[in-house]
Amino acid sequence: MTDITIIGTGNMARGLATRAIAAGKSVQLLAHEDKAKAQALASELGGQVSTGVVGDELTSNLVIPAVYFDAAKAIIARYGDALNGKVYVDITNPVDFATFEGLSVPADSSAAEELQKITGANVVKAFNTTFAATLGEGTVAGHILDVLIAGDDEAAIQAVVDFAAGAGLNPVVVGPQRRARQLEQTGFLHILLSANDQLPAYQWNSGVKLVPAA
Repeated sequence: MTDITIIGTGNMARGLATRAIAAGKSVQLLAHEDKAKAQALASELGGQVSTGVVGDELTSNLVIPAVYFDAAKAIIARYGDALNGKVYVDITNPVDFATFEGLSVPADSSAAEELQKITGANVVKAFNTTFAATLGEGTVAGHILDVLIAGDDEAAIQAVVDFAAGAGLNPVVVGPQRRARQLEQTGFLHILLSANDQLPAYQWNSGVKLVPAA
């Protein structure tokens, strides 16, 4: 068994794997189709990383698909009952890319809740308000990244809290799974700020931070 399965080979997968390795975790890295992409990323990362493709047996109880919402649904369909009882970390922001004016899920739901409807895994929302560029470092302007977490299963939440804390990040549990609705709207706003050419300081190098009173 490995500690964490990360699905994908893009920038978010790289950031998450970097944090996992920094925490001393073993990683299973699965590419969508091309195992060579997973192998290339693994060679850059170092650490304990095994590679494969989607469809290979999952070797961890903590699964983080670093993919878009539609791809996440396809991954759940592909693995089916093999996900039952596992911790599934949903990092997606289900942006309506046709209009870029909102999210593609119903207003009374979220990507996390929609994914929960189709899987026997325990879906926890996390990492959707962090950008790939900042995950690699774990900090922004000297501030440790906050990882905002929402879920219904206490053991699953704790698994994500432990991963984030061990990776040098600051886990913040914001409430039950339905709080993913607010997290996804926050993630969307963060994306909008970074995509705004009039706000160059925020372009993909910012972080959402909660600062407690002294």
